[in-house]
Amino acid sequence: MKLSKYSFGVGDRFSHQGQAQLRAISRANEAGVEVSPVWNKSNREHGIVKTLPADVRSEADAAVKALGWNKPYFVDADHINLTTVAPFVEASDFFTLDVAAFIGNESSKEAIESFLASCEKYKGVLQIPGIAEPIQVDDELLIAIAVKFLAATDQAAGIYQYLVEKKGEGNFITEVSMDEVELPQTPVDLFFILKMLADKKVPIQTIAPKFTGRFNKGVDYVGDLDQFAKEFEEDVLVIDYAVKEFGLPADLKLSVHSGSDKFSIYPIMADVIKKYDKGLHVKTAGTTWLEEVIGLAVADGEALEAAKEIYASALGRKDELCGPYADVIDIDDSQLPAVAEVNSWSGEKFANALRHIPGHPDYNLNFRQLIHVGYKVAAEMGERYYSLLEKNADVVGACVEENIYDRHLKRLFNL
Repeated sequence: MKLSKYSFGVGDRFSHQGQAQLRAISRANEAGVEVSPVWNKSNREHGIVKTLPADVRSEADAAVKALGWNKPYFVDADHINLTTVAPFVEASDFFTLDVAAFIGNESSKEAIESFLASCEKYKGVLQIPGIAEPIQVDDELLIAIAVKFLAATDQAAGIYQYLVEKKGEGNFITEVSMDEVELPQTPVDLFFILKMLADKKVPIQTIAPKFTGRFNKGVDYVGDLDQFAKEFEEDVLVIDYAVKEFGLPADLKLSVHSGSDKFSIYPIMADVIKKYDKGLHVKTAGTTWLEEVIGLAVADGEALEAAKEIYASALGRKDELCGPYADVIDIDDSQLPAVAEVNSWSGEKFANALRHIPGHPDYNLNFRQLIHVGYKVAAEMGERYYSLLEKNADVVGACVEENIYDRHLKRLFNL
C-alpha cells in the first residue's frame, strides 16, 4: 500500500464533517495538486467523545461514496502504541506509531555495541548531499544517539510486527512519530533513527520528528522561522540520502504533526518540497472542531447559545481540560474574556474571536486554545450538540470547507 506524494490528515472529533473535509481536498485536486485525505483520530479522543475506530472508517467511507471520490484515502490510527493498537486494527490502514515516550529508555549494552559496529562506515566526516556543513561522527556521538533512540525504534519495530501479523505485510501505511517530546531531533539524529528503523525492517513511509519551536494546538507556529527552515530543509535532504543508503521506501516523507494553523511555516515547507520535488504529510486535528463551534456561533439562536455555554463551561474547568494538553498550549489567563462579556457578544463577534485570522482585531488566540481543548464539554452535551450540528449542517460545513481549503491547502500548495 502506497501513500500519495501529498497527504493531509483531517481529524473530526464528532464524525459529522467528513464530506466538508473531503470537498476541501477535492478542490485542491481540481486545482492541480493531488492530495490524499487521511482521517485521523487518537485513542484519547475516542475515549473522551465515546466513539470507536470503526466510526472513523464509516465516516470516511460515507464521505467518499457521497462525493464520488475515486482516489486513494486512508484512516489513521493516530498516536497508537502496543497497549492501544488492537481496537484500531480492523478499521485502519494507516498507523501512526507513537514511540516518543520510549525515547531515552534503557537499551542493553549488547544492542548499543551492535549499533556502533553497524555504523563503522559513517565514522569520521559524514557528508550528506545538499547539506553544506559536514557531520563529525565518532563513538561519543553514536553512543549518545543509541542511548536516546534505540529503545524507541525497538518499540516501533514491535508495533509494526504486531500489525504485520494482524493485517499482513504491505496492507497498511506506517508512520513513526517522535514529536511529542521537549527537545527536537537534529538532522543527524534523524539520519541514524532512520538507520535503526531500516535495520529493524520497519518500512516507514512517513516520519514525524520534533522540530524546533512550539507547535501549539490550533494556533500559529511560535519560534525562529529561519531555524525551522534550516531544519526542515536538512531533514528533507537527510531522508533523501537515507532512502538510498538504507533501502527505505522511495516515497518516505516528512510528517508535520499539529500542523493545523501553522500558517507562518507553510510557505517555508512549500518552497522546500517544490525545490526538491518531495512529498509531505500534514496532520491536523482539532481545527475542524473549532470550525464547528464557529459555525454554530454564526448560525445564531440556540446554536450560538450552545457555543457560549461551551466557553463558559471550559473556562470553569480550565485546569481539567488543559491538563492533557499542557505541553502543546500556552494560554494567558489574563487574556481570556469573562463569561458575562462573551454572553453579550453577537454570533459574528464570537466567531471572529475564535476564527484563526491573524491580525483581525477580534481574534483571541487564548480564547481559541481554550475552546480547542474544550471538546469534552460538547461531548457531554451528547444529543443536544449533535442535533445542533445536523440542524446547522450547511453553515457549519461551509466553515469547515473554507478553513481547510482557503486557510490551509491554498497556503501549503500555493494554490
